[in-house]
Amino acid sequence: MIRLWRSESASLALPARFDEVLHPLLDRIEASVLFSEESCSFSQKDLLASLQMWADKARLRLSSQNGAQT
Repeated sequence: MIRLWRSESASLALPARFDEVLHPLLDRIEASVLFSEESCSFSQKDLLASLQMWADKARLRLSSQNGAQT
């Protein structure tokens, strides 16, 4: 899943700031796999919520760009 996010995000027409936020987040999600439960270092629930927030903002940005093109 992480590999897919990394490769597909490069094809999106998003500002560089989106990559600057996404890639460290994906790194933390990848590292959190080492923990089977919540820990003081990695909250899987919080990481997934952050990823959802990133996806929501990316979707809004892309839809506003597509709306401006029509």
